[in-house]
Parts: sequence; structure tokens; C-alpha cells
Amino acid sequence: MAQAGLAVTLPEPRRDSSYPLERALAERRTVREFGPAALRLADVAQLAWAAQGVIAPSGRRTTPSAGALYPLEVYIVAANVQDLAPGVYRYQPSLHRLAAVAEGDRRSELAEAAWGQRWMEQAPAILVIAAVERRTTAKYGQRGVRYAHMEAGHAAQNALLQARALDLDAGLVGAFTDADVQAALGLPRDARPLYLVPVGKSR
Repeated sequence: MAQAGLAVTLPEPRRDSSYPLERALAERRTVREFGPAALRLADVAQLAWAAQGVIAPSGRRTTPSAGALYPLEVYIVAANVQDLAPGVYRYQPSLHRLAAVAEGDRRSELAEAAWGQRWMEQAPAILVIAAVERRTTAKYGQRGVRYAHMEAGHAAQNALLQARALDLDAGLVGAFTDADVQAALGLPRDARPLYLVPVGKSR
């Protein structure tokens, strides 16, 4: 099991895929049935990088961010990932690694928090995109909340397109109770969940 605080070094992200963007756009679809195949740790690394990876020495990331304040946090709910113990992990963009947050397979609790969407339990991993909104509201006031939500959309689309380029499938979930997701995954109170992205190989 994943021990809280444990750091997991990730494989370096690929930047030389031959999979055309136009093909990924044309093939993207929402999937709610996943087969038993495990994800590779390299797949998880690539998905996390696509959502929030650092791409320049300045700290610039794969997604645009108002004022380059980067309010998003990406968590990985891992259940069936090669070389990764089941648990909840926070992606650390500047280090390109995972930090363990909670132990064990949390898919059932997450599905319950998502109003009983049990199909999510089939996914070998689920990306959770959360926002620490004070990072943007400190500069932009209440409008910073909107900016954080916009950024979550950018990150989710990046992850969806990256999934296709990896020959994987993904779904999107926005129906859930925020506090229940936080409790199920052991998230900080200021990390507001905005999007759940189950990923795997469809049946």
C-alpha cells in the first residue's frame, strides 16, 4: 500500500509522439465501461504531465493559467497501475513525481461521492482535478474562481487528448459532492474538486 508522504519518481514524459492532434480530436469520446487491463506507470506519468506538467525553466505548464498562478492540483486515484501501489497521490509538477496522500483503493468511496456512479470503479486510475482557489482570488478577487474553473477545463481536455494518444479511453465526471470527494480521498479542505477523469482501456 502507498504510505502517506512516500514520493514516487515518474518516467520522463514523451514529447515526440507521432499521434496527430487532429486524430485525437476526432477520436475523443466519453467512455463509461473499462476492461481489466492495468495502466502502465508511464501512462500515468504522461497523463499527469499533460494536465499540469512543467514545460519550461520558467515554470510554465502545459495548460494556460491566469497570471501564471496555477491554482490546480492533480491527484491520481490509483487502483490497477503497474509499479504503483493502490492509493491516492498528488502530482508535483515541478519535480514530475507523485506524493502519496492516502493508502488503498479508493474507487468505491469516490464512486459513492459521485452520487453512486459505480462504473467509475472499473477504471484502473482516476485523475482528480482540484483547485486551490485562493491562489487566483488573492489577485483577481471573485473572478479568480472563474479563472480556476476555466483552467480545470483546459487540464481535463489535455488529459483526454493525451489518453487517446496513448490508445486509452477516458470519461468525465462533474456530478459529485465536493466534501465527500475530499473525505474519500483525504484531500485538503482548500483543494476543491472540480473534475474527475476515469482512465483505462474500454471493453
